[in-house]
Amino acid sequence: MTSASRLKIGLSACFSYADPTRSYFSGKTLQYVEQSIAHWVMSTGAMVVMVPCPTGSTQRGDVTYAHYAQWLDGLVLHGGADVWPGSYGETPLDEKWSGDRVRDEYDKALVAAFEAVGKPIFGVCRGLQLLNVAFGGTLYQDITTQVPDSFVHRDADIYDLNFHSVKIVPGSQLSSLYPGVERVRVNSIHHQAIKDLAPEFVAEAFSVTDGIVEAIRRKDRSKSYIAATQWHPEFHKSGSDTIDDAAVLEDFLAAVAAAKTQD
Repeated sequence: MTSASRLKIGLSACFSYADPTRSYFSGKTLQYVEQSIAHWVMSTGAMVVMVPCPTGSTQRGDVTYAHYAQWLDGLVLHGGADVWPGSYGETPLDEKWSGDRVRDEYDKALVAAFEAVGKPIFGVCRGLQLLNVAFGGTLYQDITTQVPDSFVHRDADIYDLNFHSVKIVPGSQLSSLYPGVERVRVNSIHHQAIKDLAPEFVAEAFSVTDGIVEAIRRKDRSKSYIAATQWHPEFHKSGSDTIDDAAVLEDFLAAVAAAKTQD
């Protein structure tokens, strides 16, 4: 397979702001990707390109989000920092849940650019939450605080070894990817979650114990592909008893390939 024939997938950046305690680039903002998600997308032969934020006081040139959206074939939204409650019309219930307003605006601009040219989008964890907010939904700022008797969806001590059961909605596109499967085991590494689902989406999976939305997809199939999972598919380990997320990735990349043929 030549480079020209491979799918080119944009991956949103994580931000790390200036930090005087950091031993390197202490006064600089860093934009980076987590290795596992890049390798997950690359596992099928697709090429991954991190999309840096093309704005700022020191920007030179005229590169925009639209240029990346036109050049790349699809977009994956990374996990990471909390979504700023102001993005969905709320104030933080606690200062530690203030999130990252700058990254929210960056991610929403990316979504708008790729959506405008009909390029498929897939979200992971924060990516699911950001998509819901970008299309008019809201979030629980902290599940433990706002959902009584909820499962502990984030355990910092065991991180991606925190698991729970998820029920897949019968008849959904996600269900068609796992024929005959009603419940799956997934990792859980989040303390925020969908509260009000955006009108653009349908929920495709729920946490068994507390009903938290675990997967969403765009309702209107005539529009460009948008789907997301609350769990991290890139953290699946071969041979484990968690859901094999190859089907999820293949579904997204098939949509990317189909959209590319229509260009």
